[in-house]
Amino acid sequence: MSQSNYKYRVGELRPSQILFSFGVGAVLDLPNLSVMVMGLEDWNTQQGVVELGEQRLLAAIRRELGQQVKKLLAPPIPAEDASSGSPFDEYARTGIPVAPFPGWMVCPKCRLLAPLYPYFQLKENPYRPDQTRYVHLNCSKSQKKDPTAIPSRFLVSCDRGHLDDFPWLYFVHRGNTACKGSIRLEEYGVSGSPSDIVVKCNGCNSERRLSDAFGELAKKNMPRCRGRHPHLRNFDESCDEQMKTILLGASNSWFPITLSALSIPITSNQLEQLVEQNWTVLGKTNNLNALEVLLQAFSAIGQLQELSKYKTDRIWSVIQQKQLQHQQQSNIDDESARDLKTPEWQVFSSADPNLNTPDFQLRPVKPPSGYENYFSQVVLVERLREVRALIGFTRIQSPGDFIDSGEILTEHRVALSRSNPKWVPASEVKGEGIFIQFQETTLHQWEKNPKLQDYKLQAVDAYRNWCRVRSLDPDKIHFPGIRYILLHSFAHALMRQMALECGYNAASLKERIYSKRPEDEGGPMAGILIYTAAPDSEGTLGGLVSLGEPKTLGYHIDQALEQMRLCASDPLCAEHTPFKGATSLHWAACHACLFSPETSCERGNKYLDRAVLISTVLTTDLAFFPEVKV
Repeated sequence: MSQSNYKYRVGELRPSQILFSFGVGAVLDLPNLSVMVMGLEDWNTQQGVVELGEQRLLAAIRRELGQQVKKLLAPPIPAEDASSGSPFDEYARTGIPVAPFPGWMVCPKCRLLAPLYPYFQLKENPYRPDQTRYVHLNCSKSQKKDPTAIPSRFLVSCDRGHLDDFPWLYFVHRGNTACKGSIRLEEYGVSGSPSDIVVKCNGCNSERRLSDAFGELAKKNMPRCRGRHPHLRNFDESCDEQMKTILLGASNSWFPITLSALSIPITSNQLEQLVEQNWTVLGKTNNLNALEVLLQAFSAIGQLQELSKYKTDRIWSVIQQKQLQHQQQSNIDDESARDLKTPEWQVFSSADPNLNTPDFQLRPVKPPSGYENYFSQVVLVERLREVRALIGFTRIQSPGDFIDSGEILTEHRVALSRSNPKWVPASEVKGEGIFIQFQETTLHQWEKNPKLQDYKLQAVDAYRNWCRVRSLDPDKIHFPGIRYILLHSFAHALMRQMALECGYNAASLKERIYSKRPEDEGGPMAGILIYTAAPDSEGTLGGLVSLGEPKTLGYHIDQALEQMRLCASDPLCAEHTPFKGATSLHWAACHACLFSPETSCERGNKYLDRAVLISTVLTTDLAFFPEVKV
């Protein structure tokens, strides 16, 4: 946090949290403070940052944010010896910048509700960052010491991604006013309900219950949004949305928009693979002499040792070829740059062990006995590397409402910086997984089922109705199709079963669905990847891959499908349709059978239905898998 150009350390976050929980624009609730992570202009990219290499992901990000994006940078991490040194050293304060938010605080003693300045003062503790706090100076009801102020727990936001302090003065005075009286926040009872909280003005004796800022009353009592972006320290020119009151720490105050890609090999040539893996370093060389100096420098510190067995001029030749390829790709606005999954599908479906690299190792095995007609192959992914990048965020509504088949509606995405960013925060994880490819002929026959045609029409109607309820244009967001519902439902069923034995909890398993119809560009595709990854240099320990052996996998598929036959919430679960309330896009699915943790599902638990997997208590006409395995 910055005050008088001096930065205080106020807490700690894991690198993955900076991308998925508390990234740019998110409000972080610390023990005694509430702060907001600031935009990219405020980040220090000179200390503790590492550039990550993943050209496919970078190309996709450039397509979304512009060709000026040049780097993927990991969040700054303090040096290993920073914790043992003085907290006043520069390296000890390496981190991401935050600023106090909300800007209004409440004194727990006298109940004064006021802006930070000049009523409250920061009391930092360099040796105990968790003790850094704001105190109310000269509190009238505290004689011994200044009481610790607490952040106001009410904010306002809108669907356009704006966030602002609650308009306390406007609210208590029922409009704009010249009254200069102090405001107090009184609470009656212990429930904490807005109806038990009253805002009072000591100057004109106006008062109002906070319940007037919620529900239908809020539409009459709350002003229009000011268009504020506190993480950027600016305002949009205009915003016609109505302010919505939210609570500090509300789960809908920040939803990340991320892109991720697997580091797949593009060649079996060992030297080209090495150059690709170290491209963030080697790609910056501009001549043979510079390359020689670079290799000698890294060799002296024990890095890039694998390149020592190749001649420098040969390495330089490969670098020149790659530089030319990247230049040609950047000059072409390639529509396929946004398609991150098709190249991955091609590598998984071919499953060529000759392409294996230290970060990507495949081993094809036979499909489980009895499932040869349903799966064409199973591939054990013994090693994989995934790079994820944060490109924006939304508020109020989940980005799952705006992301479909790789399409992001930019009008709902909030920017990470005031100007076009030249880099975006990213992280890399390493792990393992199981890829299952469905038999295309069997899948095509299933899709011809007359009953399934009626189901498809109903699914499209439900989808369009769901979009209209959320004021979205159904023509701009692509319906993924019935094939996707089948693959997605099977992935969830198998993840729930595997979590019981693989050694990883359900939130650690993730899915990537590869689904395209034969008539789609790049199709057909029909496969799922269930994987787990950890931010460790060695990745995970093989507990998931061991479940992919034919006999073991067959048992788990049997168990997963059997569990889907009957849900603890049946018959209510089996009878559910999206038309009932239009709250979500799922059919026979609930937390007792198919839903997965938010970190696992790529579609926010949408497009799920047990009925397309196996017979349920309601229907037997849509099942892809038979009643009894033969």
